[in-house]
Amino acid sequence: MYHPRLKGNHYSMGLKMGAMFHKGNVHFPIHLDSFQKDFGIKSGKILQEFFPEAEKEIRGVTDSIGVNHELFTAWMMCMGCCLSPEEGDSMEARGCTGFAFSHNGQIFYGRNNDLPPYMEKISKSIYYQPENQAKFLLNTSSFINGEEGINEHGLAVAMTFVVPKIEEILPGLNSVFLVRYLLEKCESVQSGIKALHRLPIASNCNILLADQSGDMAVVECNPKDLKVRTPETNHFGERFVLITNHFTKPEMKAHHSVDYDIFSSEIRYQTVLHALRTLTFDNAIAFSKDLLSGEFGFICQYDETLNFTTIWSSIFNVSQNVVFRAEGNPMKTKFLQDTRLKC
Repeated sequence: MYHPRLKGNHYSMGLKMGAMFHKGNVHFPIHLDSFQKDFGIKSGKILQEFFPEAEKEIRGVTDSIGVNHELFTAWMMCMGCCLSPEEGDSMEARGCTGFAFSHNGQIFYGRNNDLPPYMEKISKSIYYQPENQAKFLLNTSSFINGEEGINEHGLAVAMTFVVPKIEEILPGLNSVFLVRYLLEKCESVQSGIKALHRLPIASNCNILLADQSGDMAVVECNPKDLKVRTPETNHFGERFVLITNHFTKPEMKAHHSVDYDIFSSEIRYQTVLHALRTLTFDNAIAFSKDLLSGEFGFICQYDETLNFTTIWSSIFNVSQNVVFRAEGNPMKTKFLQDTRLKC
């Protein structure tokens, strides 16, 4: 996992990222089918309207490495929405499990990021210090956009992919650009929810938010609708939320694809739900490590024949902006503290 630090205006940060790609001789074999290309180009225009800073950062990358900006942006807009490594296939496959909970007056967050194993080596944890915006850590299997992070205000944000009906996908911001937007622009759960109501959303996803005030929520998102899921309270009086790869709100389930239960989404959900509802513990970080490592049931123990695994795991003490990450499957990899946000 790479650990870049990016600082300054968005275009210059994109130039720096592009220079890293150029130095590493990184190539981007972009293959978009007709659906993806049309969707991606239209979504790129929406990104420029609603999040022009991100568009400038992409332009910095494309100017640096000398590729077609419109096509490159279109490719990035398909991520976390309708991108597939198989040419001609408009569907994406990814797992992931996330949760947030309160314990002894503090807020904690945990996540497993599940993808094909080859993506472990190219993943990044980027420390962003953009001009006139919040500083934040962004964990990503891509770049510029991301799956999760936490900002200097103590707002944690994470996405999970939910398989959409192809006919319901509309041009807009995909889930991984929603995460980036919220980390950079918002300070609290409530400001994040307001932003999601305002932004054009491209496809099915769950967005989990938690902040230092103790607020937490899940927003189940679709281009046609979104519903806010508030925390559940367990028998010990502690609150929690969780996400895997399906919707739980009855009115949102109508947006599921027929094959929505990907990579044992329901089983992973039940593992975390049972743990957060019933288990007693003293140390929230140790509990989160055990939960993410599969000590309380199936969550990351994928069969090797699936060519799918947890490529990193994260734990945040949201109340104190303390970050731990295992760069690899947590059954085999130690969690180490990342102190960059404290700099």
